Amino acid sequence: MSSDTAEPAIAHRASDLAPPAGQVALDVRADAERVAAARDVWRALWTSRLLVWIAGAGAVATLGFGPVRHAFNPPGVTRGFGALGDVLAAPVARWDAAWYLVIAHYGYRPDLGSLTASRTAFFPLYPLGVRVLTDLGPAPVIAGVLLSLVALAAGLYWLHRLTTLEVARLALLDGGEVARLALLDGGEVARLVVLLTAFAPMAFYFSAVYSESLYLALSVGLFLCARRGRWAGAALLGALAAATRSTGMVLVVPLLLLYLYGPREDCDPDRAQPDARRAAGEHPTAATLLRALRPRYRVRRDALWVALVPVGLGLYMAHLALAGGDPLAPFHAEAVWNRHFAGPYGGIWDGAKAAFDGLRQLLSFQRHHLYYRVAGGSPFVDAGHNLLLFAFLVATIPAVIGVLRLLPPAYGVYALAALALPLSYPVAPQPLMSLPRFLVVLFPLNMWFAVRLASRPRALTRAVLVVSGLAMAFFVGEFSTWHWVA
Repeated sequence: MSSDTAEPAIAHRASDLAPPAGQVALDVRADAERVAAARDVWRALWTSRLLVWIAGAGAVATLGFGPVRHAFNPPGVTRGFGALGDVLAAPVARWDAAWYLVIAHYGYRPDLGSLTASRTAFFPLYPLGVRVLTDLGPAPVIAGVLLSLVALAAGLYWLHRLTTLEVARLALLDGGEVARLALLDGGEVARLVVLLTAFAPMAFYFSAVYSESLYLALSVGLFLCARRGRWAGAALLGALAAATRSTGMVLVVPLLLLYLYGPREDCDPDRAQPDARRAAGEHPTAATLLRALRPRYRVRRDALWVALVPVGLGLYMAHLALAGGDPLAPFHAEAVWNRHFAGPYGGIWDGAKAAFDGLRQLLSFQRHHLYYRVAGGSPFVDAGHNLLLFAFLVATIPAVIGVLRLLPPAYGVYALAALALPLSYPVAPQPLMSLPRFLVVLFPLNMWFAVRLASRPRALTRAVLVVSGLAMAFFVGEFSTWHWVA
């Protein structure tokens, strides 16, 4: 079976097996899948967040707030909640959380020029949500946590549903690696991807006053709507994602790919996909390449919805201009964090060099001679950070390749496009700064990893989840005590 017939076959196979009241049976099955998804998400949500608060609050209660607690900690923003409140707020209100809380309370104030220019690097949808909830009564930190948790629950639920859909498609395709994965249980893979996401080493950001969980929900929701052919909903979610963080703009690319090449459930392809096995025996002529690149779906009127995605960013820029500021300030603000353009994916080479220099610094056992061309603080701390960041990058490469091989092209292209931003604009002292936090929202990587783990012994799966959970507990402990993480 080819991918041209995979989507219709999912529905046809179910209807062939259904009793006379076929629609009723399908509805019951859909209800059962939704209940299973809600159950899996709830378990992953409360267990992972409990671990985050125990580890983070426990680190503060045991070790104190750390030596740099005043690094960026405006009064009344991340402290001042009483002895117990300050401890409970530690795992959620640190570093960039202060920016979001300040913006939620005071706005961007672009009329103040350079004094507030740094704020524009943080896109408006998340702080706007915090402000709306704060106006209803909760304190700003509590409002931010509530927004993050609700978004996380929605993101995990939609991820569960999207994974079930993709595994069903894989089970109907022929050939090679896919054939070996055809017996996978879609519900089990979906449960595993939810756990991998909730217990990822940097998943503590999902319940912090950060925009990670909101962006995850919006990006996963876009893919799910697009796969089901709901283009207006997908475009609206894309516009909201573009108003949440700069990476949201790249969602235009997978949205277009899903529209033109699928897989889609709203209609059958207008053109057949070339047989990959037959094409492999042909010479790679221009005609062959053109046939492979020819869209499978014709452009119809509903394609206009894709143009809605940039509106989110456009409204943000318009707001800054109308308030007396520079509409391009969100892009200029990255220079405050020493980000510079190093060419497409140029940060990979810079990150490799920084990791090598970091290894030499650690092996030298001294601080007087610096192996860094540019050092951003303690040479040993920088060395450890650069080695850790490079390790995340190395682990990401096979995952991206796996996504490109196993999932529809839109997933792999999205991962490459999203990674192009941090990997093309490195930071001088730490070229791969914040890469692990950017990776935690790239759900296609966890989808691929879940598929691979689901075909392995359960003991290996448990070991991976335990190690990942312990890493998350360690990192949230560092985060809570004002140590820079990611």
